[in-house]
Amino acid sequence: MAIEDADTRAPAPPEGIDYANKWFVLVAIAMAIFLGTIDGTMLNVALPTLVDEFETTFAVTQWVVLAYLLTQTTLILGIGRLGDMIGKKAIFSAGFGVFTVGSLLAALSPTVGYLIGARTFQALGAAMIFALGFAIITEAFPPAERGKALGITTTIASIGIMAGPIIGGVILESASWRWLFLVNIPLGIAGTLTALKFVPNTKPRGGQRFDFLGAGLFFVALLTLMLGLTSGQEIGFTNPINLALFVTAILSFVAFVVIERRIDEPMLDLSLFEDRDVSVNLITGFIDFFALGGLLVIAPFYLTDVIGLSPRTMGLVLAAIPITMGLMSPLSGSRSDRIGTRPMTVVGLAVMAVGYVVAGFVLEGATTAAAIFVIGLIVGTGVGIFHSPNNSGVLGAVPQDRLGIASGMLTVNRTTGTVMGIAVLGTLWATRTIVYAGGGSAADAPSAAQAAAFADTMTAAAVLLIGALLLGIWAWRSQESRVESQE
Repeated sequence: MAIEDADTRAPAPPEGIDYANKWFVLVAIAMAIFLGTIDGTMLNVALPTLVDEFETTFAVTQWVVLAYLLTQTTLILGIGRLGDMIGKKAIFSAGFGVFTVGSLLAALSPTVGYLIGARTFQALGAAMIFALGFAIITEAFPPAERGKALGITTTIASIGIMAGPIIGGVILESASWRWLFLVNIPLGIAGTLTALKFVPNTKPRGGQRFDFLGAGLFFVALLTLMLGLTSGQEIGFTNPINLALFVTAILSFVAFVVIERRIDEPMLDLSLFEDRDVSVNLITGFIDFFALGGLLVIAPFYLTDVIGLSPRTMGLVLAAIPITMGLMSPLSGSRSDRIGTRPMTVVGLAVMAVGYVVAGFVLEGATTAAAIFVIGLIVGTGVGIFHSPNNSGVLGAVPQDRLGIASGMLTVNRTTGTVMGIAVLGTLWATRTIVYAGGGSAADAPSAAQAAAFADTMTAAAVLLIGALLLGIWAWRSQESRVESQE
């Protein structure tokens, strides 16, 4: 029996929405997502150049990347709530403008401190874009085409992730690092104008109040958690400063939950999590990004230290993941429009789990670049099958006046899952490498020790993905039972 997650007939669009403009809306969202993702990966290749340019240290320069990530992640949920309150179009369009101005300021930066400030301002614009992009797509397309549209946006994100380092390398070989930001400006201007003209201007329910206390507590909780995860890799997770960050994160989150349960208009309506499908999709999505984040941060060490690949060849091998993600996402999204989102998410999780299980067996000893490429194809295929239906399942299950906060939740889920995967799985890999090497540092350990530790880490990720798969199967069977009981 085909299970539908939502009524896929063609109802009349909500007030303020014209389905005839849906593809123009998609163009605006696609440009925003492309800019945000490419800017998040393109600058990584420029960090050594910035160290020399500003005569500073890597520890300082890495904040050019961290400031962007932390600002974006901590603000997204609050901006999503504001979008539900005052309208998504105004915030999204303004975000495009802020991002474009931030790019110009970054290009003109005279010092590394100024550049970090410009990146923080740029990240504010990125947060305004990413917080509402999925929600706007959900409104702009009829339910029967929602999965396909979300699949296309996932493809654009994959292209941005894949193209970022390549474009960044080309620019750095032929021009100043400042052009990494200047190239954003024409597309940013075009995207802003397109958003102003075509993004639907839906009217939110009036009389709503913004939960400043809840927003502040969530900001502190997420900021201290992210700082703890990132700094812990440098100073140690048991360092007193790091432990204080984690304690602050826990206390702030507990206070946030208490406040949200007691006030009439919370920033995050916790009743959304009472929907089983929403909760399962967020949990499995988090595990997916957790595993993927760990793989992408550890794989370069394996490819460089164990196999001995050059940076260019390594980039081509790792490109297997975003390439297959980009190819599979639109197909999976379109298929989920016809048979429902849950079957597709289960298939995606199963394929991902297979990829990590294979990696756990294959990577224990030194292997070939071709084998790693094939593993990347398997993992990328699973991720591509999973993401679009999973996002569609969340957005299709929440009321229209909560789409902004749901869109923000998806983005926060992605960023925190990725950062936690990098921190936890990266630490596991480093610890296991030292154990196999009998001491020393992970980066200087023999290749056999690194390979064995990588296999252990991929096996641990596979166990988590199998757990996510079982959870998805349980949700699917529960969904079928509910449908059968209603017939």
